[in-house]
Amino acid sequence: MLPRTGLRAIALLLTTSAVALEAQSARPATPFTVVETSIPQLQAALAAKRVTSRQLVEQYLIRIATYDRTLHATITVNPRALQEADALDRERAQGKLRGPLHGIPVALKDNIHTTDMRTTGGALAFADLVPPYDATLTKNLRDAGAIIIAKAQLTELANWVASGMPGNYNAVNGQGLNPWDPRPDPREGLNDGRAVLGTGGSSSGTGTNVSFWAGNVGTETSGSILSPSHANMLVGIKPTVGRISRYGVIPITADQDTPGPMTRTVADAAIMLGAMEGAAPDPNDAATKVCTPPANRDYTPFLKADALKGARIGIPRAFFYDTITSGGSSTPRGGLSAAQRSVMAEVIEVLTAQGATLVDPVVIPSISAKNADDNLLDWNPCSGLEQARGRDASCSMVLKYGMKRDFNIWLATLGSKAPVTSLTALRQWNIAHQRAGSIKYGQAQLDISDELDVRLDRERYEADRRKDIRLTADQGIDAAMKSAQLDALLFPGVSSANIAARPGYPSITVPYALLPVTAPTSQPFPAGFDPKPAPFGVTFTGGACAEPKLIALAYAFEQATKKRMALPQFR
Repeated sequence: MLPRTGLRAIALLLTTSAVALEAQSARPATPFTVVETSIPQLQAALAAKRVTSRQLVEQYLIRIATYDRTLHATITVNPRALQEADALDRERAQGKLRGPLHGIPVALKDNIHTTDMRTTGGALAFADLVPPYDATLTKNLRDAGAIIIAKAQLTELANWVASGMPGNYNAVNGQGLNPWDPRPDPREGLNDGRAVLGTGGSSSGTGTNVSFWAGNVGTETSGSILSPSHANMLVGIKPTVGRISRYGVIPITADQDTPGPMTRTVADAAIMLGAMEGAAPDPNDAATKVCTPPANRDYTPFLKADALKGARIGIPRAFFYDTITSGGSSTPRGGLSAAQRSVMAEVIEVLTAQGATLVDPVVIPSISAKNADDNLLDWNPCSGLEQARGRDASCSMVLKYGMKRDFNIWLATLGSKAPVTSLTALRQWNIAHQRAGSIKYGQAQLDISDELDVRLDRERYEADRRKDIRLTADQGIDAAMKSAQLDALLFPGVSSANIAARPGYPSITVPYALLPVTAPTSQPFPAGFDPKPAPFGVTFTGGACAEPKLIALAYAFEQATKKRMALPQFR
């Protein structure tokens, strides 16, 4: 594979070709631009022959070449993107349309297999890995007509390498930045190349935010679709685990991993979700039997502007809105800042005005429980060397166990293409290549996973998994929704990520505001340095397979508010 600089050179050559071609062709009265252009708008322009797929790719490549030096939103650009666009243009001219994404460029997080581009996971050991098979979702997208234009930046191995690694950093591509405030963080201990404003989670929405492509596929184990969507003022759908096949996606744990779309609008996310989903269960991923796809795998019929009318939406005040003293802590925890509280009051007014019935408050038993053993706030995933074997009785080992079990299973599917054969071998490779930058922040998360024995530790893992489900589903989301007969729960920001991730439940986040950034008193910004406002949105969360209802509610809210903003400096 060509190194990153070589791929960028390809992009620059392609943009030169694009400019020449555009100069030779007759331009429409109103020039077509991809900036902030939705998938339905792209579909309409292609159908009306206002633009070709080749011209779309050319415009996106120009934007990547112009801005990605600053943002590091891409790891690999598809050198065949123009050829693929030409082929799809020919099919369109012959009256053949593959599906709803025919000729539309999208990106994949770089832990999703593509056989024509490397899949690095951001790990130096996999810098030249070209997998022997496509991910199921990659095939589904291409069957729907999508052009995979690039592989997107991520935190290395979806943020299961080192507990101190900053979000959106990896050894292959360095530090990815958030365009809402990409300035270097000036604070001591944080001035290592990370930006003032994080990109959120492990899968960056930066490229979608600044129109490098129409939308991107992220992956989430706990927050890595919702969080970067929120941080980049995007819509993100974290589906029910199993709704989208995980075959061909570098794992953390099959218990919680799921791919999902990240886009600028709810409609775009709905279209991408349908294109990613299989028509039938994937024999390579048993979890795909959990949810039944909608008719024709089409979520657009749920895009109803009046869907909030009569909907019952719960407001889980304790911890998520208001501070609470419960479980094993005598210190109040949780709650919102004054600015966040004001925004959520506005949001509730909007929902009420749109005809929703608000159940306020609704109780989540595992959040309010007085007994620490029954309280989710006292039961977090094990993380870091301080919760290694022998020191992990008070945390859930599901993630670290799953990484040992499922990462080794994934490596085995690579056959002779596997650069290493086990998690142990990867750790050893990283140690041997430290001078090349393999583990700038260490590899504590890999260490605490690899010390486990998949067979001998299975009983403990299964007990922890049962407790996860009890606190997040049985006495969590399911209990709250059943008690108040709810269609969804409404969470500030993406605060439902943890409680929804463990049982594998779906959520959708929608942009709403820009709010001031306040640093903790322990790490204040230097005098005279003012961080720029950060995106803030809301999340609708429901039970298993509730995507159609959540999409309907999110779309109605989006249409009633229309708060998504674009960055003027990237227009």
